[in-house]
Amino acid sequence: MKLKPILLIATMFALFSCNNNGNGHDASGTFEADEVVVSSIQAGKILYLNAEEGMNLSKDSVVGLIDYENLKLQQEQVEESIKALSEKTIDVIPQVQLLQNQLSVQQSQLDNLLHEQKRVENLIRSDAATGKQLDDINAQIDLVKKQMTVTQQQITVQKTSVATQNRGILSEAGPLEKRVAQFKDLITKAGVLNPINGTVITKYAEAGEMTSPGKALYKIADLSELNLRAYVTGIQLPKIKLSQQVKVMIDEGKKKYKEYEGTIIWISDKAEFTPKTIQTKEERANLVYAIKVKVKNDGYLKIGMYGEVKL
Repeated sequence: MKLKPILLIATMFALFSCNNNGNGHDASGTFEADEVVVSSIQAGKILYLNAEEGMNLSKDSVVGLIDYENLKLQQEQVEESIKALSEKTIDVIPQVQLLQNQLSVQQSQLDNLLHEQKRVENLIRSDAATGKQLDDINAQIDLVKKQMTVTQQQITVQKTSVATQNRGILSEAGPLEKRVAQFKDLITKAGVLNPINGTVITKYAEAGEMTSPGKALYKIADLSELNLRAYVTGIQLPKIKLSQQVKVMIDEGKKKYKEYEGTIIWISDKAEFTPKTIQTKEERANLVYAIKVKVKNDGYLKIGMYGEVKL
């Protein structure tokens, strides 16, 4: 029974010592980075992938290539189909030329009949021809004129009909040209384009393997700045704000701490239960709020490293 007061005094002394050792912190958590998983856009064999773990890659650099030979063959096939459309079209010139030749013959007949008409009219004036002869020639002229009208209509109908057919055939070129454009776009995307400046964290695929759309190739993150995800209690919440400058500390040896300048860039608007791996200033608090503190990395900070925040 006499040991209880002694244990209580020892516990209070330990807590007092912890709060006065020069390393009192208000929140703690682990460092994380904005990671980007680079995936394949199309299926095929990976010809090469120059993205090794720890390698620094620049934005928009081509680091890999997916085999696109099959896409190239499909593109060429569609292009040949477009060329074949012109062979399916109908050439209206021979048919129209035939009708125009017929019209020329009819025009010659009409010219001869008109000449004969004038001759007969002159003979009638001299009483050398009868009115019946003139009537017969006029009837022939009317007939030839009607034949010429029909021939001209046939030429117009022929041109219109062939033009309509050809438009229908050539209209197929539009969708085919769109398919060619799609294949060209897929071929350009066969190259694996690195999206950000950063360091390769994890590599998931190797050259020679088969990949598919959406399959992860590697993970990359910008490690020049890391975010410390920490937790504060509801009592501490009114004391912090966005863009607030804070002190961030990491272990440097057994009893030393390395200090960094940090900026609060995010404060959660929802409370959550205290994670088991996180200890806050108020350990008895059931609900905490997550925050993110951006810290410039000098090379010593690592993803998953434990850090402490002093407000």
